Amino acid sequence: MNRRQMMTSAAAVLTSTPVFSPGISMSAPRTARPAPPVAKKEPKRIEQLGRVRTDDYAWMKDDNWQKVLRDPSLIKADVKDHLMAENAYTKAMLASTEPLQAAMFEEMKGRIKQDDASVPAPDGPWEYYTRFETGAQHPIHARKPRGGGAEQVLLDEETESKGKAFYQVGAASHSPDHSLYAFAVDEQGSEVFRIYVKDLATGQVLDAPVESSTGDFCFSPDSQWLFWTFRDDNGRPARIHRRPARGGTKDDVLVYDEPDEGFFIGVGTVSSEKFILISCGNQETSENLLIPASDPTAKPRIVEPRQVGLRYELDHWNDHFVIRTNADGAVDWKLVTAPEATPGKTHWKDWIAHKPGRLIVGMIAFSQHFARLEKVDAVNRIVITTKGGEEHVVDFDEAAYALSLEGGYEYDTTTVRFVYNSMTTPRQWFDYDMAGRTRTLRKTQEIPSGHDPSKYETRRLNARASDGAEVPIFVLMKKGTKLDGSAPLLLYGYGSYGISMEASFSIRNFSLVDRGWIWATACPRGGSEKGWSWFLDGKKDKKKNTFTDFIACAEHLHGAGYGKPANTVAYGGSAGGLLMGAITNMRPDLFAGIIAAVPFVDVVNTMSDTSLPLTPPEWPEWGNPLEDAAAYDYIASYSPYDNVTAKPYPAILATGGLSDPRVTYWEPEKWVAKLRPATTSGKPVLLKINMDAGHGGASGRFDFLKEIALDYAFAVWAVEKGWDA
Repeated sequence: MNRRQMMTSAAAVLTSTPVFSPGISMSAPRTARPAPPVAKKEPKRIEQLGRVRTDDYAWMKDDNWQKVLRDPSLIKADVKDHLMAENAYTKAMLASTEPLQAAMFEEMKGRIKQDDASVPAPDGPWEYYTRFETGAQHPIHARKPRGGGAEQVLLDEETESKGKAFYQVGAASHSPDHSLYAFAVDEQGSEVFRIYVKDLATGQVLDAPVESSTGDFCFSPDSQWLFWTFRDDNGRPARIHRRPARGGTKDDVLVYDEPDEGFFIGVGTVSSEKFILISCGNQETSENLLIPASDPTAKPRIVEPRQVGLRYELDHWNDHFVIRTNADGAVDWKLVTAPEATPGKTHWKDWIAHKPGRLIVGMIAFSQHFARLEKVDAVNRIVITTKGGEEHVVDFDEAAYALSLEGGYEYDTTTVRFVYNSMTTPRQWFDYDMAGRTRTLRKTQEIPSGHDPSKYETRRLNARASDGAEVPIFVLMKKGTKLDGSAPLLLYGYGSYGISMEASFSIRNFSLVDRGWIWATACPRGGSEKGWSWFLDGKKDKKKNTFTDFIACAEHLHGAGYGKPANTVAYGGSAGGLLMGAITNMRPDLFAGIIAAVPFVDVVNTMSDTSLPLTPPEWPEWGNPLEDAAAYDYIASYSPYDNVTAKPYPAILATGGLSDPRVTYWEPEKWVAKLRPATTSGKPVLLKINMDAGHGGASGRFDFLKEIALDYAFAVWAVEKGWDA
């Protein structure tokens, strides 16, 4: 988990145009432009490492914020009043877009199969799946006997969500003996989960659910114990606990207490289910501990003690471990093996050598085969290795596509499932026979309102950064789109945590592409599209490469006729919101509008506040401005909030969630309060805070689309200068 990662797919976002749906007009009789809220200033002097800064809007952070995350009704009155005023102003300013929002929402909803269902995942005598009822916002979890039979409902999320403003199941799983079903529920959007266990024989949910979890849990392979990750009062994953699978709070036992507040921790099982695995680490350092499945109450055993800079993760394959690691300078990772009895580093033996530019992304072990996912020049591929060492590649024809492995429940199988899609091709689920080397199409994403891939085209471009780096760009547009600058352009970017953007299919983006917009996804440094070095060149004291790469992408696209500054809107969320804030300060002239979703923009203050959930864990990503003067100065030089000055800013829409623990609501609130009196362009600066949700926005599959429709309509409005209509 990291602070700024969007809960939804970061690669699936925007695209619009000035050509509207029939009967929908952005024009309206000219009325008086509503007056924006004016935030009061209460200057707060902050001295740090000999540097002094003044924060006029520090009051927006509720001193009781930890309790507010769990119960948003506790927000202090002056903050609530200001947020409500901002929401009212945004609604008034965007009133003319409401027909367009409604049309886009219906279009997006029309591309969703209302009674959709997942491909069943087999496990022993059962097949497990989720499905939706027509009109439902949330799914039903169910199973059927393998080979056919009556359905058994395990969890009906739609029923459970009734009467709740927010309801989200973070994880759900059956016990290995198929007698219990556990699920983690968040009812605030704060990512504080309660874990329930249901007896599948009686249909009863057991008393005394697990309180204050991260939502991360697993059953022991013998089904007798439940392990979970505890979330502390500061919102951090701090400890691993266990209890009997049918036990209660009185039975809870501490298994592992993480001593470093900067480490994330989690618990699970290896593929062979021979061990329970506790993983610990941050962006630079890893440590893993093992508990034998044959003795689930045993003390965890460290695989290799943490060493700063050494990262590793492991899986168990038959009689040994396979470990993905960056040891010995393997920047793009390598695979090593280690004996089951002595898995420490002194016993590691190279298996799949490090190859610069070939990023080993992930791996899954099966009894007779081993599957790994690799990325080369922003494109994924699957490599299968037999127990005897024979290797082959599963590849595809398109120049740009998205490919992922889906982990299943079964270890002793020759079948691995993967998902394939591209910007023009809906998702396809394949079962691949690793022994026979044949693929079986199990499902194609259905688009009820219709989708013809031949009407669109996708391109892979490269922009040259100022230092010569080639920055990938994925482009989607209607065939025949003129590249003379006339088509509006939406440019999306993220560029943090080594997260790769994919050339993936999105039901949402066509509401903009079908209106003549060009959709472009930039892959600036800070992601790992071109290997782990691509990430390392966009973090800490090289973070500005992310911003200049994105600017280079905008300039390259404009130069090639893909839009122009007057009709370009940039979009980024979470850490991508930091990108939006930075490029808005650096090159406001390149964009007509900016959409910054849950934006991480108050970087100096946030990375100096050790009470916040994810600040210490992210010092390896951004630097520690509390102890490192150079880090303070570098962060201060790009932090969007700290670099707002008088200049002609584009139209801006910032969004957030009141119960967001990753990017707290006051970051976009403060940023907008500072931007509005600073801009000299006369273009509006808007803020929309979801008072009932957190980082991922609304929890329902349709309600969330309303938020996306608002973003897209704003993009059209910004290009069309809707406020002047």
